[in-house]
Amino acid sequence: MKKLKPFDYIIIAAVIAVLLMGALIYLGKNKFSKSPVEATKKIAFQVMLKSVSVTDSEIPFKAGEESFITIRNVPYTKLQIIDVAYQPKKAIIPIDNPSQPFAVIDDLSQPFQYDFVISLIDEAKITKDGPVVGGNKIKIGLPIVLEGFNYRIGGTISNVKVLEDKDVELINKHLQEQKDAINAPVKNVEKEQKSAE
Repeated sequence: MKKLKPFDYIIIAAVIAVLLMGALIYLGKNKFSKSPVEATKKIAFQVMLKSVSVTDSEIPFKAGEESFITIRNVPYTKLQIIDVAYQPKKAIIPIDNPSQPFAVIDDLSQPFQYDFVISLIDEAKITKDGPVVGGNKIKIGLPIVLEGFNYRIGGTISNVKVLEDKDVELINKHLQEQKDAINAPVKNVEKEQKSAE
């Protein structure tokens, strides 16, 4: 029988360690995982899009529609937009008022520049380090790209909230009301056409 050298013992020990680690992971007793999944819940997060140029009369984002998401340059999936807030680019001008020495007005030098806050909903794995979607921790400051039929705009996450069941119900109710409001004029026109006939 061939005598084992010290190097052979090192290789055997490494193989045994790998096998033990694999067994621990398989049995669900992985002590090396820093962020075990505690739950799976819906989350809402907001994306801040600054200085977006829009010359169309309609904004490209609409609540109830879906936007394709790219996180850290890695394509993720389509997510539903649950709310859209925006305002024209603002400028600060000084005024002669000691109690408030400035005023915030629309920046007329940039008439087609807007700041958007887009709210999205997704299902996330909740860990001690925060919500995780698509292998990414969703936190304020994370770069993200929204893409739709006629836009592709990059921004950063500005707010994250883990939702309870009642929150999800309220969001779904709000989206349904918006959908009904959009469809209502169409239904009324159809009724008028039928009554005219």
